[in-house]
Amino acid sequence: MHLEMRDYMYSFEFPVDYSSWRASVHIYSRKWTHYRHSRQTDLILSDAGWHCSFCFRRLGEFVFKMKGYSHADRVKRKEFLDYSRIQKHICKGYDLFDMLPEEYSFKDLISKIGPIPPSASAVHLPAFLIQNASRFRFLLPGGCLREP
Repeated sequence: MHLEMRDYMYSFEFPVDYSSWRASVHIYSRKWTHYRHSRQTDLILSDAGWHCSFCFRRLGEFVFKMKGYSHADRVKRKEFLDYSRIQKHICKGYDLFDMLPEEYSFKDLISKIGPIPPSASAVHLPAFLIQNASRFRFLLPGGCLREP
């Protein structure tokens, strides 16, 4: 079974999508359970959670992930790792790597070019996040400033 999750970037201010099926649930078996990074079934549990990419409290954590194995090839210039540049991109909803969105159709690609439109809504956000807003201000709409 796949889990349909709401996708966000940098914080819950920047909703990216609501069609993610990448998370999945398996009944474990030594014989036939293995990891696959592809859609395995049409059975999807709707509204099953949230995925927030690059939702870090500190700018150093952004740099750490950007330099990590799965993203290092995207750091094309040294200034990509500059804290002031990262901070600006977080607050504006720009792509940290200045890349086009990863989409499978031209229609979806064109609809997602440019910064992510911000949302001031707290509807559908995790209750724990709302109840602890002062602790997680950086994840809420309007709280884009990060610690160095």
